Amino acid sequence: MILVIGSTGILGMQICRILSEKKKKFRALVRINSDQWKVDELRKMGAEIFVGDLKYLSSLFEACKGITQLITTASSVISKQKNDGIETVDLKGQLNLVHAANETGVKKFVFISFTDNPDIDFPLKAAKRRVEAALKESGMNWTSLRASYFMESWLSANLGFDYGNANVRIYGNGERKISWVSFRDVAKFAVHALYSPAGDNAVIEVGGPHQLCPNAVVKIFEEVQGRTFNVEYVPKEVLQKQKETAQDPLEQSYAGLMLQYAEGDRVDMRSILKEIKVDLISVKEYARQRSTISA
Repeated sequence: MILVIGSTGILGMQICRILSEKKKKFRALVRINSDQWKVDELRKMGAEIFVGDLKYLSSLFEACKGITQLITTASSVISKQKNDGIETVDLKGQLNLVHAANETGVKKFVFISFTDNPDIDFPLKAAKRRVEAALKESGMNWTSLRASYFMESWLSANLGFDYGNANVRIYGNGERKISWVSFRDVAKFAVHALYSPAGDNAVIEVGGPHQLCPNAVVKIFEEVQGRTFNVEYVPKEVLQKQKETAQDPLEQSYAGLMLQYAEGDRVDMRSILKEIKVDLISVKEYARQRSTISA
């Protein structure tokens, strides 16, 4: 039995879809106030539903009973629920899960993380690395998938890339390359990591098929849509000031992620693709799909 934590998020639900398609038995951890539509969708996929919360260790011990493998995608970054935060969810909550999984005999633990720039520190990054350290010390077989920037998030209106209205905000000068990746591909890697020897006790960086600077991404969207985009640039100095004056860990972490974006985030996928076969979605494919939907 496989346990999926973060099962109602976009990445978690995609992982559950893949497990369902592969006829795998899986349990989905949901919270008591999770979106009922999403819970119903998980049931349709064949999930065994378990109500619990990373913040409550006792619920995790129960959730992990009978589990041999788990994947955790949970994060407080987009949560609007009371008492959710980087400290309570991304750090203490995930450490709770490592403890519960280890104590109940889980054999494989797949942790979703993100790539980083060693020169840029912020709370979310620190939490992810603390959890990785705990996994290394646990004795369990583990994989940390460090994903680059999700195109569905960072190339969307929510984070300033408003392709529907041809208005784009770019962090930095737009010349540093990023390995934009689809969450759908990260979901595939997460499931493969449960079984592939390449994922045993390993950090795997995951990016898309091409390393493209933001300015090149804009040109792809302009070509696909046949129009010119308005582009606004946010200088690195502004992002640094935003990080320094942030009022809370989440705000500081967003500024840190934007700074890292401005510096570039390149992942060479050639080696891992020899071990784990995934047909990666390109930015051009994403642009065509989103432009068709928004037309």
